[in-house]
Amino acid sequence: NVVGTLTLADVCREHGLLMMNYATGCIFEYDAAHPLGSGVGYKEEDKPNFTGSFYSQTKAMVEELLREYDNVCTLRVRMPISSDLSNPRNFITKISKYSKVVDIPNSMTILDELLPISIEMAKRNCRGIWNFTNPGVVSHNEILEMYKNYIDPKFTWCNFTLEEQAKVIVAPRSNNEMDASKLKKEFPELLSIKDSLIKYVFEPNRKSFAGGVSK
Repeated sequence: NVVGTLTLADVCREHGLLMMNYATGCIFEYDAAHPLGSGVGYKEEDKPNFTGSFYSQTKAMVEELLREYDNVCTLRVRMPISSDLSNPRNFITKISKYSKVVDIPNSMTILDELLPISIEMAKRNCRGIWNFTNPGVVSHNEILEMYKNYIDPKFTWCNFTLEEQAKVIVAPRSNNEMDASKLKKEFPELLSIKDSLIKYVFEPNRKSFAGGVSK
């Protein structure tokens, strides 16, 4: 996470290349200045405040070091979601398999919309740090409600608290809202997280349960 990324940045700089670094926004957590539900998100210049996992610590460390490079574009991805609901790395696929989920609003990244934007960012020679999420937040329950409405009407799930979750996971999870206004200014067509979920994920996967065949 640190040495490998820095090595790539060094090699790219030696060859005069822009490096698009798909990084993470899981280096922040809700706090007094960015309370849950407030709509106040973390900006690109904010310093990481989440150290609950070694992963997040290393990602925060390398982000700070990469600020010194003029050939790197760091994209803070969060809880990546794609239209491929068979992919086990897909956030929706993950939480749909859990016996219990927490219900906390978070900023997330719809890959079907944002990956093409990242290609355009490279063409535009964008550099520095970018919050690479759709504007707004969405909770686990809201996503699973959409999953039930669009994909599986018989789907059910249970919630548990952060305290209960802490007993069954190895390391704490980052929960936060990212301020996507910088990205939205560069790409005004960028959809809000809920609109993007519907357009890029759930509408394409909507099932016709009369015959169990995808439309």
